[in-house]
Amino acid sequence: MSAELLVLLIVVCTALAFDFTNGFHDTANAMATSIATGALRPRTAVLLSGALNLIGAFLSVAVAATVASGIVDLSEVSGRALLDIVFAGLVGGILWNLFTWLLGLPSSSSHALFGGIIGSTLAALGLHGVIWTAGSKGVIAKIIIPAVLSPIVAALVASAASWLVYRITRGSNEKTVSRGFRWGQIGTSSLVSLAHGTNDAQKTMGIIFLALIAHGSAKASDPLPLWVIVSCAVAMAAGTCLGGWRIIRTLGKGLVDIAPPQGFAAESTSAAIILTSAHFGLPLSTTQVVTGSILGSGIGRPGAEVRWNVLGRMVVAWVLTLPLAGVVGAICWAILHGIGGTVGVLVVFALLIAMAALIWFRSKRAVVNSHNVTAEWEGAEAPAAPAATPAPNHRNDDTVGIG
Repeated sequence: MSAELLVLLIVVCTALAFDFTNGFHDTANAMATSIATGALRPRTAVLLSGALNLIGAFLSVAVAATVASGIVDLSEVSGRALLDIVFAGLVGGILWNLFTWLLGLPSSSSHALFGGIIGSTLAALGLHGVIWTAGSKGVIAKIIIPAVLSPIVAALVASAASWLVYRITRGSNEKTVSRGFRWGQIGTSSLVSLAHGTNDAQKTMGIIFLALIAHGSAKASDPLPLWVIVSCAVAMAAGTCLGGWRIIRTLGKGLVDIAPPQGFAAESTSAAIILTSAHFGLPLSTTQVVTGSILGSGIGRPGAEVRWNVLGRMVVAWVLTLPLAGVVGAICWAILHGIGGTVGVLVVFALLIAMAALIWFRSKRAVVNSHNVTAEWEGAEAPAAPAATPAPNHRNDDTVGIG
């Protein structure tokens, strides 16, 4: 096996590892509200989400095309140098995903990936290596502006939807309404999972395709290979089935105490926005869309409590994701470039494995799993250490509790 082929295989494996972390990091986007309201049992929810993420990944490749050609200026770099940039950026995205998962913060996996790639590109090529603006394309138009607008739009739409739901059902039997909306949540959360697979799995497809272009195995004008679509879909689904319980807890219990009508409104809003963005090739952060929708569901419900301190921590994570993932990507490129050759790639790959293992072992100090994910929120305390409580019994007279 040639050194170039070995590096390509490492880059593809690292990209799939990122896709896997994206899956368990973002499970909360689809299922946190359904788990919190008792519409679905935790394990059933993540398995259903994984299956629908798998299906969703095959529905469109518009976002993949944006990622493959809309971040790095391919006229500035090619070949092994481009492979090194992609690899270093992926490492930056994975480490940020794992760090924010450890803290239970629903940061954007998409922005972690983009930040890592942008950071490694800046380190390698300077400012001119990144496509900042190109008409309706480029980092600013395709990433920065949607990142600012999407949670605001989602919050406004979900707020209006929640208000309307409570207005329409005013005076109805509360138990009957809750039960009906729990059944509805099964459909809406499934739609969000489908939308998530359509949007997020494609980002890794685009990165792998970029690596194939760098290696010379594909041209920018070629269609996306089927094996890339299948492997990314499977990696995303596998990660989703693992269940990112820490982040599910934050979104489901930390931001707003969600009732079934709110959950239905939030999930419907998220699915509509994510599917629309996928249709137009906009690589939105599903995390930001879903968080905005959940926030809006709290604002739109009369008397609901929104924990603004929790939202504040989320916003800080959002703001820091692009630059800090970029810093990690740049550092990884510097290490790789400083050592040089295939050895440099292997050293950075070994560092990635070591850091991932360290974060995983650290998470064992305060376990969050399917049994305590719906425990009552402890005010402003970090979500990583809820008291271990038995799995809630969702099969009472006013819940659906499927699974």
